[in-house]
Order: sequence, then C-alpha cells, then structure tokens
Amino acid sequence: AVVSTQSTGIFDLDGLLLDTEILYDQAIQAVLDPFGHTYTYELKKKLMGRKYHLAMELLRTELQVPLTAEELVEQSMAHLRESFVSCKEKAGVGRLIRHLAAAGIPMCIATGSSSEDFELKTRNHQELLRQMEFTVKSDDPEVRHGKPNPDIFLVAMGRFREPPASPECCLVFEDAPNGVEAARAAGMRCVMVPDPRLEDLPKSDVILKSLEEFNPTEFGLPAFD
Repeated sequence: AVVSTQSTGIFDLDGLLLDTEILYDQAIQAVLDPFGHTYTYELKKKLMGRKYHLAMELLRTELQVPLTAEELVEQSMAHLRESFVSCKEKAGVGRLIRHLAAAGIPMCIATGSSSEDFELKTRNHQELLRQMEFTVKSDDPEVRHGKPNPDIFLVAMGRFREPPASPECCLVFEDAPNGVEAARAAGMRCVMVPDPRLEDLPKSDVILKSLEEFNPTEFGLPAFD
C-alpha cells in the first residue's frame, strides 16, 4: 500500500462538528426528572466521550436510579431521535472542512455514535459528509474499546486510501477529555475545542474556544485564504 507522509484530519462528531451535546443534556434530564435528580456538569464530565450504553451504566451507578442501563438508553434515545435531525454545525466547521478538502487533506470522522444515531445526526449535513473519506463509529467491529482507549483512532488511521506513515501525521479534532486522551494514547497530535465550562483540561497540542480560531499553519497545513 502507498503510505502518505502528509497530514490527515480525524474529526470527532458530537460537540465538535455538530452541536448535539445540548440535546443529550436535555434528553437525559427529561429521563431523570421523575426521580428528582439533576444532570449536573460534574456528572456529564464523567460520561463525555464514552460509548452511550456504558455512559448510562455509569449514570445509573452514580445516581442509583431505579432503571437499568438499557431503560435509560431507551428512554433518553426516544427524546433524542426526534431532536437529532435538527442539530446544527458548530462555528467554524464549514470553513475549515472546505479549506482542508480544497487543499487535498484526507479527512474522516471517528465518533462514539452508533450507525443509527449517526444517520439521524448527519441527515441534513450531507455536504460535510461528502468531504470525508469514511466514518468509523462505535459499533464498528474493529473498535474493541471506546475512548479513552486509542482503538477508534488507530482503526481510522489504517482505513485511509493512503494510510499515514505514522500516528504523528494524524491531527485529531476533539472536544472531550476522553477523546483527547484517546488521541494521545494513539500517538497522534490533537486540537481540543472544549466546552467552556470544562476545567482541568488534558494536555493537548492546542486548545481553542472554537474552530474559528484554528490556525492551519501551526500544523504545517496551508493557510486560510
């Protein structure tokens, strides 16, 4: 196979490309309301970036909710499936993706979303998807362990038409600490665009308030026009 030394971009989906995090917050709170629990940001931090079923298992344990993880998934997903199709792109996404595509930078999405949820979230974002070579999702059989394990990023690296020469050639874009840890564990460079409420930020190559602040030249990529 041809091995490429040029940079590749690997993008997280939720909270990074698409503004879905608020939808999760609202859905989980709706499920917790009957039990008088509040879905706090402290709790959310522990769940961020994990496979959804594992996140709900952790939620159940933390709050001692009298529901199984399966019931938490089922009830919250009922709320979410209605709202996913209307999710919006985050600031700066369109400009950055179009710029990298025009420069011939290979890109993909590596997401904790399942195939079913991914289809709903991206239904109205087909232009964004067309710029991506492929997507790796949480239910991919090759992804044994979710973030913060590096599996998803290493699987993604191997699927580019011209696989990068080394992990350092991959630039990961993430919003969640678990995702940043996964990228670092994979030996990749990482741009973090965290929730503004997040404290104790993990070590990342650069931390931005939004993708509008991203400077491609810092990573050896062509400058914006």
